[in-house]
Amino acid sequence: MDKSIFKRHELKYLVSEQNREFLEEAFPEYMIPDEHGESTICNIYYDTTDYRLIRRSLEKPVYKEKLRLRSYGTAKDNSNVFLELKKKYKGVVYKRRISLTDGYAEDTLGAGEKFSEDSQIAREINYFLDYYGDIVPAVYLCYDRTAYFSKNDPDLRITFDRNILWRTEDIDLKIPPYGKEILPEGFSLMEIKASGAMPLWLVNLLNEGKIRQTSFSKYGMAYMTMLKESLYERRGVHIV
Repeated sequence: MDKSIFKRHELKYLVSEQNREFLEEAFPEYMIPDEHGESTICNIYYDTTDYRLIRRSLEKPVYKEKLRLRSYGTAKDNSNVFLELKKKYKGVVYKRRISLTDGYAEDTLGAGEKFSEDSQIAREINYFLDYYGDIVPAVYLCYDRTAYFSKNDPDLRITFDRNILWRTEDIDLKIPPYGKEILPEGFSLMEIKASGAMPLWLVNLLNEGKIRQTSFSKYGMAYMTMLKESLYERRGVHIV
C-alpha cells in the first residue's frame, strides 16, 4: 500500500473565466503545469447516516475531519484508489491516505470492517471508523482539475476545479461521472495549497485581480442542496 501524509494550508477562491485567464497569463514565470495535465477526480464521501460529519464541518469548528475514497478517472475492477482521512485544525489541513484496490476498499467499508495493514495511517482510519460507527457512502462527487506547481517551491501548488458534479445514487467509483452541477457556468474553484506563507508575487497578483478568498466545501454545497431539495419536496414545490 502506498502511503502519503500531507500538512499544509489550503486557501480557496471562486474565480470566473476572466479571473482564471488573468492568473494563468502570469503563471509561466512562476508555475509549471502538472505533468499529467488535466485530470478527472472522482470521490465517494463517507458519513454517518444522519450526516454528522458534514453538519459539524459546516459549523466551522476548530477541528473537523472527513473520510473519502478517491480515484483518478473512473475506477476499474481492482484498480488502485486512495482512501483519505482529511483533518483540519486551526486552519491547517492534515491529510493521510493509503492506496488500496477499489474492490477491497469499498467491500471493507461497506461491511463495517477494519483495514488489516499495520501502519499508523491505517490505525488512524480504523480509529475513525470505530469512533463514528455507522459510516456509509453518502455522496459521489467528481470534477475536472488543472494543477500547477511552483518552479521554486515544491510545496506550493495551485489547482482549478471545474465541472463539479455530485449525486446520491450510483455511489460507485466504477460508474462514469455524471450528476448535478455545483458551480455557476464559467466558474472554477481555485485552491492554493502551501506549507508556508504565500509568495509575494502571488499575493500581489491576487490583489491586482481583486480575487478574494472564500469559504467553500464541495461536499458541503452538495449537502446544502440536498436539504433544500428535501424541503421543497415536502412542500410540494417542483424544481426545474
